[in-house]
Amino acid sequence: MAASDSGTDESLYPIAVLIDELKNEDVQLRLNSIKKLSTIALALGVERTRSELIPFLTDTIYDEDEVLLALAEQLGNFINLVGGGEYAHCLLPPLESLATVEETVVRDKAVASLRAVAAHHTPQALEQYFVPLVQRLAGGDWFTSRASACGLFSVCYTRVSAAVKAELRQHFRSLCQDDTPMVRRAAAYKLGEFARVVEVEYVKSDLIPMFVHLAQDEQDSVRLLAAEACAAVAALLPPEDMEQLVMPTVRARAGDTSWRVRYMVADKFVELQQAVGPELARTDLAQIFQALLKDTEAEVRAAAAGKVKDFCMNLDKAHQEHIIMTMILPQIKDLVCDPNQHVKSALASVIMGLSPIVGRHNTIEYLLPLFLLQLKDECPEVRLNIISNLECVNEVIGIQQLVQSLLPAIVELAEDTKWRVRLAIIEHMPLLAGQLGQEFFDEKLTGLCMSWLIDHVYAIREAATLNLKKLVEQYGAQWAETNVIPKVMAMSREQNYLHRMTYLFCINVLSEVCGKDITTRVLLPTVLSMADDNVANVRFNVAKTLQKMAPFLDPAVIQPQVKPVLEKLNVDPDVDVKYFASEAIAGIAG
Repeated sequence: MAASDSGTDESLYPIAVLIDELKNEDVQLRLNSIKKLSTIALALGVERTRSELIPFLTDTIYDEDEVLLALAEQLGNFINLVGGGEYAHCLLPPLESLATVEETVVRDKAVASLRAVAAHHTPQALEQYFVPLVQRLAGGDWFTSRASACGLFSVCYTRVSAAVKAELRQHFRSLCQDDTPMVRRAAAYKLGEFARVVEVEYVKSDLIPMFVHLAQDEQDSVRLLAAEACAAVAALLPPEDMEQLVMPTVRARAGDTSWRVRYMVADKFVELQQAVGPELARTDLAQIFQALLKDTEAEVRAAAAGKVKDFCMNLDKAHQEHIIMTMILPQIKDLVCDPNQHVKSALASVIMGLSPIVGRHNTIEYLLPLFLLQLKDECPEVRLNIISNLECVNEVIGIQQLVQSLLPAIVELAEDTKWRVRLAIIEHMPLLAGQLGQEFFDEKLTGLCMSWLIDHVYAIREAATLNLKKLVEQYGAQWAETNVIPKVMAMSREQNYLHRMTYLFCINVLSEVCGKDITTRVLLPTVLSMADDNVANVRFNVAKTLQKMAPFLDPAVIQPQVKPVLEKLNVDPDVDVKYFASEAIAGIAG
């Protein structure tokens, strides 16, 4: 008897511990116990999880938001712990409560978990348990539950009977007309997703009127989400219905009084273009796009400018060049001199991509003057974006046309006061090296690459060493021996110990690409001589460098030259030097 009592006590232990921890005043302790729920459920077994743990959690949903967030996330992964899909409905009560709380992040996570759980329901279980939950949330007194309901229609709609589908459409229609803007916003956000699973005839009869209604909402936050749904709705309709059902809304929202709505139209423009097809894109969208490119708000112009290349690329090939040259190019000319730097920067990141579309002649005559103008722009991001996309132009007209303007722009960016700008131009050097050719690079840019090695910002020095490696990979070891290594080796004699360390970092990467002969004959002697440096940081970097160089050295020099130096460093008075020397000895021996 006593034995069976102790067995019962033991089986109650996990839930007793959880109850204690969930009542603890310390939020972190409560959070940790929620994160261990799956372990507790495993200890309890599926039956007790369903009959004890889930009801307990449902009754105790009054806590800090972060605890509720963790609970909502955990419950989404609980299907196997309650016995599989057959018992998935057991998880609905706690998730339903979480979907009604005030904190948006918790509600969103609860909705995500409910969507995951819905997939495990059979059609019968959906109608018996899940659809009533959606209907309760949709008819809830608080806007929070109604907003959460909007995200659940699409996951159950396809697998229920026609009568239930009609009820769901009716509920969604009510939510689209809700008195609370937050609910209408949630409905507008989920409209496109719901439309994808609804039959086309009902999209036309039920959802399009709702879409038009939301797109004319008094709140711009609702209208902009309806504008976002335009592409999704358009993609579902046959071409003959597009002009009548979607295009009036697109035109109205592209000219909306709120710049946020116009911004959303510009941001989703390429998806919209693909949804409506080439004919409407040519007759209607090109004019709308033209208007967005000269919008009064900089944010709208920047969003539209960033879509120029993709919009032009997707145009009908028969009319592509005509539309670009007559409608888009005049706007681009204005945007190149736009007073707002974000607009110019957005345009600079895509304008080079027009070259392959308009061809060699048009690029030289119309686009090249704009590229040259942007290479002289006062904003470093604009110049950088042009340089980043040079390969597009190189394929069409070659780079020589740009060289005269390119060089001053590169030099200016290389010396920019913002280190991130300097870093970005370093990352483009290998690309430029391939396009400009070795002779031009040696004459104009090698000195620049070397100057970065002594930059006062470590990230720049590090990027500069990797840049050298990529250049050697491109131009070969012989070029490195003649043009790079002598300049790098001069750094080993610099007064500033940081420069001597940068020299060692360079050797680490150069030894990988210069080949055994140059590494052993040229690089190794200088590294060995630096083992006597008076700065400990330099000495332990010598040990690290020797370890990294070892696989690329002639094996004949390891014992007579490398080992004695490492043995000497292994008895160095500095503890770090000794540590790295012993690591290097072990590494080379291994």
